[in-house]
Amino acid sequence: MTAAMWFVILVPLLPVLAPLIVMVGEPETQQDRAGLGVVPLVAAFLGAILTLILVTSYGSIAVRFYDPGASGNQALPFGFRVDRLSAVLMVLISGVGTVIYRYSVGYMYQDPGYRRFLALIGFTTFVLLCMVSSANLVMLFVFWQLLSYLLCLLAHNLTHTATLEGAFRTFTLLRVGDAAFLAGIVLAHSMYGTIEFQELFIRAAETPGTLALAPGVEIGGPTAVTLLIFIGAMSKSAQFPLHIWLPRSLYAPTPVHALLHAGIINAGGFLLNRLAPLYGLSPATLHVAFVIGTLTAILGAAMMLTQNDIKKTLGFSTIGQMGYMIMECGLGAFSLAVFHLIAHGIFKGTVFLNCGNVIHKARQEPAFPHTGHAAEEPEFSRLTWSTGFVTTLLMPLVILLAAHGVLRIPIRDSQGTVIFLFFIWVTSFQAILTLTRIRAVASWKVSSAMLVTLLFVVFTYLFAAESFTAFLYPDPEEVASYFRAAALPGPLFDGLVVLTSLLTILGWSYLYAQTRGQHMPRPAWADRLLVRLYVLFMNRLYLDVIYARLSGAVMRLAYRIDKRSFGSMS
Repeated sequence: MTAAMWFVILVPLLPVLAPLIVMVGEPETQQDRAGLGVVPLVAAFLGAILTLILVTSYGSIAVRFYDPGASGNQALPFGFRVDRLSAVLMVLISGVGTVIYRYSVGYMYQDPGYRRFLALIGFTTFVLLCMVSSANLVMLFVFWQLLSYLLCLLAHNLTHTATLEGAFRTFTLLRVGDAAFLAGIVLAHSMYGTIEFQELFIRAAETPGTLALAPGVEIGGPTAVTLLIFIGAMSKSAQFPLHIWLPRSLYAPTPVHALLHAGIINAGGFLLNRLAPLYGLSPATLHVAFVIGTLTAILGAAMMLTQNDIKKTLGFSTIGQMGYMIMECGLGAFSLAVFHLIAHGIFKGTVFLNCGNVIHKARQEPAFPHTGHAAEEPEFSRLTWSTGFVTTLLMPLVILLAAHGVLRIPIRDSQGTVIFLFFIWVTSFQAILTLTRIRAVASWKVSSAMLVTLLFVVFTYLFAAESFTAFLYPDPEEVASYFRAAALPGPLFDGLVVLTSLLTILGWSYLYAQTRGQHMPRPAWADRLLVRLYVLFMNRLYLDVIYARLSGAVMRLAYRIDKRSFGSMS
C-alpha cells in the first residue's frame, strides 16, 4: 500500500505545478507554457482514476503527518484520507478542472490577466482536491476557507465596478457561512474531544450530549453541531437566503462558472455526505435541510424563468439544482445527492463553457434572433400529447404497483423507496414536457423520443439507487438508518406526493389548452397575482435591496459604536 499512499499525496498536489509553469518565465513564452500547464492536470486526472480503483479494491487510504491522539495541540493537523466518496469526487474535480483549464487557454489568451487567471484555475483545482481528501474537520475547513477567498479572486476583472461589488458580496456572505462552520467545529471538539471523522461519529453516537440554549431549553449535541455546519453548506451551495452571491458573481468569465460545478458550488452536498453519520443522528437538522432545499429549488426555478440573460438563467438554474441536492440529503438520500452532484456538475459545466460562445455569436448577429414562423408550426398532435400524458402519469403508477406487488417492496413502510421512485417520476416529467416544444418534427418521432427518455431516466435513477448507493454506502442498515432519521410524518409526505401529482396533471391540462388555442378559465385575481409574482421573481424577491439596507444599517450602527468608544477614551 506504500505506492497507494504516494498516489494519495501526489494527486492533490500535482495541480500546483500548473500555476508554477504558467507564472514562472518570460512573457514571450507564456502561450507555450500555458499549453504545457495542462500536463500536471491530466496527470492528476489519471492519478485520480487509479486512486479510485485502489480504494475500490483495497478500501480507504489514510496518510497523516500528525498524531491523531494529539491533534488538539497542533496548529494544523495535516493529512489525507481517501475513501470511495473522496475518490469519486477527485475524478470529477480533476477531470472537469482539466477541461476548463484547456478551454481557458484559448478562451482567455487575449486577456491582460491571462497568466494569473490560468494560475488561479490550477490552484483552485488543487484546493478542491485537498478539500475532498482532507483527513479531519480542521483541514477540511482550511481548504473550505481558501475556496471562499479564491471565489473573490476568480471574479478576475476587479477594475469593473459591478464585478468588484459582486466579489465583495460573495466575500461577505461566504464569511457568514464560514463563521458558522468554524463554530460547529469548535462545538464538536468541545463536546466530543476530536476532529477525526470516524472517531467523531462513534463518540457522538455513544454519548450525544445536550446543549442548554436557555433555562429549560435544551438541544441535542449532534443537532447543534450539524445545524451550524449546515449554515456553512448553505452559503457555499447558494441556498436561500444566502444564495444572492451567485447571481452577483456572473460578471466573471464563463470558465469560472464552469469551474464552480467542479466542486465549489457542490461543496455543500459533499460536506453533508462526508458527515452523513453525524447528520443521521439529528432528524431535526435533516428536516431543516429538506425545507431549505425545497424552498431553494422552487424559488431558484421560479426566478430562472423570469430572467432574460443567458448567464443569469443558468445561474438561477444552478441555484434550483443545488436546492434539489440539499433536499435529497434532507430526505436521507445521500447517495442520490452525490449522483445529482456529479451529473449536474458535468452537464452545467459544459453548458457554461458553451454559453460564452453563444453570447459572442449573438453579438455578431445583426438581426433579431430567429423565432421561427407560426404558420410553419405543426398542428396539435393528439399522439404526442397522449404519449406524454400516459408516460408521466400512468407509467409511474405501473412501476409503483409492480414494485409493491411483484417485487414485494413495502412501499408504505419505506419512504426511501418512494423517494427514489418520486425523483424518477419528476425528472422524466420535466424532460418529457420539454419535448412537446419540438417543432417541425413528426409526432410519432416525438412520441418515440418521450418513451426513450422515460426509459433512460428510469434506468439512470435505478442505477443510482442500486449501484451507486451500494458503492458509496455498502452497509444496507446504514442507508436504512438515514431514511428512518429523515422520515417525514406520513400525512405530510403523502400530501407532498398528492400535491405534485395534481400539479403534473394541471401542467398537462394547461399544455393541452394552450396548444389547442384555448384558455383555462381563472378568476381575475389570479391574473393579477401572476403579474405580481412575475415582477417579484424578476426582481429576485428584492433581496438585493433588503441586504443593501441591512448592511447599511449595520455599518451605521458600527460607526456610532466606534464613535462613542473613541469619544469616551478621549
